[in-house]
Amino acid sequence: MSDAKSWPQEASAQANTDMPQSAVEVAIIGGGPSGLAAALELKRRGISNIVVLERENEAGGIPRHCGHPPFGVREFARVLTGPSYARRLVRAARGAGVTIRTAVTVVELRPGGELLITSQQGSELLQARRVIVATGVRETPRSARLISGARVLGALNTGALQSLVYLQNRKPFKRPVIVGTELVSFSAIMTCRHAGITPVAMIEAGAHVTARWPSSIFPRLVGLPLYLNTRLVSIKGTRRVQAVEVETPGHGRRLIECDGVVLTGGFTPEASLARMGHLAIDRGTGGPVVDQYGRCSDPVYFAAGNLLRPVETAGWSFQEGRRCGGWVAGDLAGDLADHARATQLTSSDPGIKYLMPQKLNLTAPPEGTKREGMKHVQLRFELRGKGVLTIHRGSDLVWQRSLHVAPERRILVPIKALLAPPSHPTDTPLEFRFKIE
Repeated sequence: MSDAKSWPQEASAQANTDMPQSAVEVAIIGGGPSGLAAALELKRRGISNIVVLERENEAGGIPRHCGHPPFGVREFARVLTGPSYARRLVRAARGAGVTIRTAVTVVELRPGGELLITSQQGSELLQARRVIVATGVRETPRSARLISGARVLGALNTGALQSLVYLQNRKPFKRPVIVGTELVSFSAIMTCRHAGITPVAMIEAGAHVTARWPSSIFPRLVGLPLYLNTRLVSIKGTRRVQAVEVETPGHGRRLIECDGVVLTGGFTPEASLARMGHLAIDRGTGGPVVDQYGRCSDPVYFAAGNLLRPVETAGWSFQEGRRCGGWVAGDLAGDLADHARATQLTSSDPGIKYLMPQKLNLTAPPEGTKREGMKHVQLRFELRGKGVLTIHRGSDLVWQRSLHVAPERRILVPIKALLAPPSHPTDTPLEFRFKIE
């Protein structure tokens, strides 16, 4: 593999000659499971000049904050807590020779792979032949949830709770209310139990628990009241949380006394870098528009892990990152399908929350090449029920299947079934439709 510093012609014309500059083959933004997995796979494929850029003081990502199992079953054939899993990933990457730079913030993504970064040493420019963005997701904060009431101590999201409990050994409250029933909401229950915190209620605005069964039985097993069709209206208190006001259709409003509120879920990709830069963003996922290789609108950039869509487990993100590392290695070798010949995937159906990837190269790869990208188009739905998913190219029906769908239920459509015959035009969008039966 050629030395990354042998291609100065790729450096951006925006470069400031007074600023320190360096070059790498691949820069990976984000040191969580997907970013570290991508780095490990790149090393395995013989790409030597790699750097992982992590804004926290330690790499490992969200699992660092999750002091409970199960993590690592697929990756290490072990049941690990989140911090143990994160440490093992970091050790594996460093053991493979991956450079991990912590406490580094990427300020700007520029065309052609030029990154403006800052650290305690100041600002610098980093030129990469390829960039993998693996910045993950974040929970929706209170400010975006339109919850009224005082700005008091004791209202926080799951990430903040886990950081306080597992990293700082603090107990922010004794009797909180947990808002939401996504998978992370049940992680919040486990975090509370670990710290000796006893939640007084779990509330969900919808008619069903959002996470898949058997999560719904867990509150009952631990003696936690679960209230469905119950919406958080406001938070009461002077200096600290003293109660929450909730509303249930047909039963009006009432107060639940508590000393804290855990606002869980409502994940959105941490795509601020892409939004402020030049990469196209998908309205459905909130992350970058990608093809089946994770390749963005600027083909120098790739995306992996939960940046692609909210939200999957650490193990799923690890596998996506590993595959993305392989696609980047293939791209550097000139072995991927043409980025410019991708077909758009569309849906105007309000029941379909998002499609990922949003573009596909539908031509069959030539024999002898390693062009296989994602095997499936991933869908999530806004509704719950049984219906028929159909995929159309113009007036032609390409694929259909009866499905049971629900929020947070992953639906996978095989990309192989969507490949176009050689004589069929691939510039006609594929439209996804769903009809409730």
